[in-house]
Amino acid sequence: MSNDFHHLLEKYAELAVKVWLNVQTGQRLLLHAPIETAPLARLAAKCAYQSGSPFVEVFWTDGETTRMRYQYAPRTSYDEYSAAFLGGLRVALDRGDALLSISAEDPDLLKGLDEDFIAETAKRTATRFNDLNARIQRNEITWLALGMPSPKWAARVFPQAAPGEQTDKLWEAIFRVCRMFKPDPVAAWQAHIADLKVRCGYMNERGYEALHYTGPGTDLTVYLPRGHQWIGAGETSTRGIFFVPNVPTEEIFTAPDRNRTQGVVTTTKPLVVRGVVIDRVTLAFEEGRVTRIEASNGQDVLERLAATDEGSARLGEVALVPNSNPISQLGITFYNTLFDENSASHLALGRAYPASIAGGGDMNADELIAHGINDSVTHLDFMIGSAEIQIDGIRADGEREAVMRDGEWAFRVVEQ
Repeated sequence: MSNDFHHLLEKYAELAVKVWLNVQTGQRLLLHAPIETAPLARLAAKCAYQSGSPFVEVFWTDGETTRMRYQYAPRTSYDEYSAAFLGGLRVALDRGDALLSISAEDPDLLKGLDEDFIAETAKRTATRFNDLNARIQRNEITWLALGMPSPKWAARVFPQAAPGEQTDKLWEAIFRVCRMFKPDPVAAWQAHIADLKVRCGYMNERGYEALHYTGPGTDLTVYLPRGHQWIGAGETSTRGIFFVPNVPTEEIFTAPDRNRTQGVVTTTKPLVVRGVVIDRVTLAFEEGRVTRIEASNGQDVLERLAATDEGSARLGEVALVPNSNPISQLGITFYNTLFDENSASHLALGRAYPASIAGGGDMNADELIAHGINDSVTHLDFMIGSAEIQIDGIRADGEREAVMRDGEWAFRVVEQ
């Protein structure tokens, strides 16, 4: 690796810990990472200690041994899980630690394996962690999801490049969409966060009752619950610490009314579901629930996911992303939801974020559902935005206003 790359990697880790995750003096860090991300994980640990963290605890994962489980483990072993990580996460939440999750995905990791066993294991593991995931989404902990290339992931994204160049090309793409090549990355992020916050403010002021999407294969009305809040870029934990949970981030989002989505929507980018890459999906909704799924491949995988529980076939998130964002402009598919969901406007089946409604952080699951906020052990983002998508905001009196035209913001905002 060149000195320039090592400098960028150090800066990436520094931004992750000191700016995006915003680790505080005296705050412990829980680091969850694949073993192949060790160079980045070690730099992150160093930055955490330099920021005054008294202890960094690392939980390593390994894709190959994960695959071995689905190849060789007894078909009745779906209730097995990491008690150590479950316990560590619960303690971290109680104590107010920071959580850094690094991913280095292999989109084909589980390809060709027993899909029923994978689906049942995923369902039971999600159920086991459901209460903790709910607490994370209530921002009881500061958390950050961060990506790092793996050779197999890089080969999927850049199949035409020489094997020795694929990982370097993926690193360059990640650095670019994370604004690492800007003269002052910190200032660039501050400006970006400010812009997203102002756009959230505009959408909250308009208070739309619904959004209407039209485009190729799409004619969808997504109703929004009373008291919904648009949020984006950064959030504040229950302990008052500002953090950026997903990097890169280009979205502003809220929760739809789980009972009222109507119409048909077609995806515009591939999505990866339990190791299966699905290229084109059409979903039909009636009274908030998916009534029909069509896909070019992997339709059975999506149907099983949508049948996981009562909320898995309903929407939990609606997110707006302009088509001119840096990820989309690269013209590549990352085959990684962390990146691809920020390349286009998207929706998500499953759990909603409680912060998407006023007072949601103080509501229990039943209260959230009563306010139209969805609950599930699943959360599946799928991209529906493109340069051909039009979005209108519908006011309570039926008046329609342009929100997006040809995939771009249709309104101007001025930073306060």
